Amino acid sequence: MNFCEYITNTTAGQIVRTVEAVCDSVLDMVHYMTVMQRFRHALLNPAWICFLWVGLTVGISMIATPMRFTAETITRTIALDVGRVVFAALNKAELLAFVVLLIIVRASGQATKYWSFCGVLALIVIAQSAWLTPELAERTQMIINSIEPPSSYAHAIYSSLELIKIGLLLFLGFSSIAASGSNGRTGST
Repeated sequence: MNFCEYITNTTAGQIVRTVEAVCDSVLDMVHYMTVMQRFRHALLNPAWICFLWVGLTVGISMIATPMRFTAETITRTIALDVGRVVFAALNKAELLAFVVLLIIVRASGQATKYWSFCGVLALIVIAQSAWLTPELAERTQMIINSIEPPSSYAHAIYSSLELIKIGLLLFLGFSSIAASGSNGRTGST
């Protein structure tokens, strides 16, 4: 056996042994956790609410809203009116999701690690709730009343904040999954 084959075989063997050891430790951890411990461990991980929130935002803001304006049988006025109602409901759901996220981050013991991300999310949710959603609803009402509103950057700002929010939520979700996996926590009661 030459040197290259020796290095290749040794490295492959080490990788296989490492993967086997990781799998064994994960299986041991899962094996010794009761169902309630697993459930509690999952609920205390902020990832589930982050991914649920991303799903709401992508589903409504990125998929449903653009599709509404492509439907041939829906007039612009009806699409705008439905959009106003849907975004008001989405805003309330996001406020609830944010409160749940704060509770979970605090209860999970990860508050110091993720407080800055939650702070940025708070600013986004407040800006959308207190400023952008009401302004866009007012503009929608003007269009419904056949009044052309003055130009505004509100849609662009709202869309930009949506993308930032999705990015933050994905980062927070994946980070909290990685942190719970690397901590080796066994979900103690």
